[in-house]
Amino acid sequence: MEIFGYIGALLIGLVLGLTGGGGSMLTVPILVYIMLLNPVVATGYSLFIVGTTSIFGAFQNFRKGLVDIKKGFLFAIPSFIGVYLTRSFLVPIIPDEILKIGNFTVYKGTFLMLFFAIIMFLAAMSMLKKKKIEVAEIAEKEASTTILIIQTFFIGIVIGLVGAGGGFLIIPSLVLFAKLPMKKAVGTSLLIIAMNSLIGFIGDIQNLEINWLFLLSFTSISIVGIFIGTYLNKYINENQLKKGFAYFVLIMAFIILYKELM
Repeated sequence: MEIFGYIGALLIGLVLGLTGGGGSMLTVPILVYIMLLNPVVATGYSLFIVGTTSIFGAFQNFRKGLVDIKKGFLFAIPSFIGVYLTRSFLVPIIPDEILKIGNFTVYKGTFLMLFFAIIMFLAAMSMLKKKKIEVAEIAEKEASTTILIIQTFFIGIVIGLVGAGGGFLIIPSLVLFAKLPMKKAVGTSLLIIAMNSLIGFIGDIQNLEINWLFLLSFTSISIVGIFIGTYLNKYINENQLKKGFAYFVLIMAFIILYKELM
């Protein structure tokens, strides 16, 4: 099973390199169901794996001029505060037994996996939904700094809870509110994901006993995957790839829901 887990690590980086996002949706299920880690530990490890891998993806996009550093930091600061506070204080205080109805008990790990499955479902639906955003429509969208800070802060909380990169939440915000073209939004999103995830992981260091040998070896394979994915990106139809991946994420969401509830 460990061999399949490490193959999954390569796949995580491959998908991140090909699509600029989405690979983080694979990380938690692979760590929980293949590597048999506790969901709380898995979401923490996922932040490190996704964050470190995204650094390399962001660097590749930066070399192509597809990262807006200024807007990246503007969006990242409120969200990584949300991630850090969630991992440091919110996750540790969630009770081990959240809800009990008759013989059915919702434990902390189950709650996190169910919440993750819902986020996966929403991410898949947003990838499958064809949205044509007109330039004029984008120009009409106005967001005050306060609304932007609140929005990105809550994105950080979601990222902190599920251990995912949150690219599917960040990219639309960069397109609509920062008015970035899609390709630059994807590159900038990887920079934000890297900062969010790694700062969130710092919040976990004080609460988790970390197996650094496993974590670094798993992450190294994922980094190899992102280089392969970035290289193959120019040869593969991105729209078809994202559509196929969206269906895969949707199936994974239903599998997690079934596994946790049944």
